[in-house]
Order: sequence, then C-alpha cells, then structure tokens
Amino acid sequence: MSLLSILSDQQKVKAYYNDKSATIHLENKLEEYFSTSRHRPTVILCIGTDRSTGDSLGPLTGSFLMRLSIPQLTVIGTLDEPVHATNLNESLNFIHNSFFNPYILAIDACLGKLDSVGHITLASGPLKPGAGVHKNLPSVGEAHLTGIVNVGGFMEYMVLQNTRLSLVWNMAESIGNLLSKAYIRSRI
Repeated sequence: MSLLSILSDQQKVKAYYNDKSATIHLENKLEEYFSTSRHRPTVILCIGTDRSTGDSLGPLTGSFLMRLSIPQLTVIGTLDEPVHATNLNESLNFIHNSFFNPYILAIDACLGKLDSVGHITLASGPLKPGAGVHKNLPSVGEAHLTGIVNVGGFMEYMVLQNTRLSLVWNMAESIGNLLSKAYIRSRI
C-alpha cells in the first residue's frame, strides 16, 4: 500500500478503488458505521443518473447491490429506477415514510483533482449532492461514499458526459463489494 493510495483521518477515509490493501480500510470503517447503527434499518441511497456516464456511479452501485439481495439492506437508486435531482425529495420522503429512524448511507459521483480520479472517499455526515455542478439539493445521509470519476473545475457537465464508463463501472463494482462485505460482517 502506498501512502498516496490511502488517506484517512477520524472522519474521512480515501482509497484508490482497486488498491486491495487500501480499500480494506474503507471496508473496516463501513463495518464500524453499520455496527453502530445495527438496530436501525439501513438504507443505501445511490444518487445519480444513467443519462450521464460520469454520474452513473450511484445507479450502477445500486444495481450491483440489488443483484446481491442482501437481507435487511434496502437499496434505493438503480439503473432501472435512478435517484437524481428531479426525484431526490420524493425518494427522501419515501424513505422517511417507510422506515423508522433509518440509517442512510448516500453514494454519489464527484469530480476532483487529476491525481484523485479513481479514489473512493468515505466520510461521516451528510452528502451534498449536485454541489459539483452547482445544483441546490438537500443534504442526505449520516455518512456518504463518493467516487471521484473525473477532473473538476471547468465545464463540469461536459466532463461528466465524457467520463470513461470502464472507470465508473469498476468503481461501482468495488463500492458494491465493499458495502456488501462490511454490511454482512456487521450483522454477524
């Protein structure tokens, strides 16, 4: 594990998506989050759209998780039924009307610096979806995972449209595996 492949502090863990030794830290932190909320319903809220390659990280992750059919884990936001800017409030209302005191972990794509592309960041606290493309959406979650899918700073919509599907697909698969392993271990 290189020093650049994982960064962590008490509130945030960041690792390159295919660095196995670094992603173990993400998995352990996720297990810790899931364990502390063990007696609450867990909802994984995967935000994004299938109409933009770069922004499809959330729905792809949700679809991977749905295929695993993990008992007592609710996944909202898939390729078939994405959660995005126009239905985020509706999805949040559904969650809060369907579950008592849910533990929500939000997942979304984001843009970052060139040397951070391919990194997954796990942090406690709510996610502010759409911030990278200047959208004013409600914050969501008690913790969140973001995948840095491309470089930000200029023409964000165009950058998201021209993000490599291979990277997004592999990151989504990695996040799905991390989440499933951590969740199952926290329930044993």
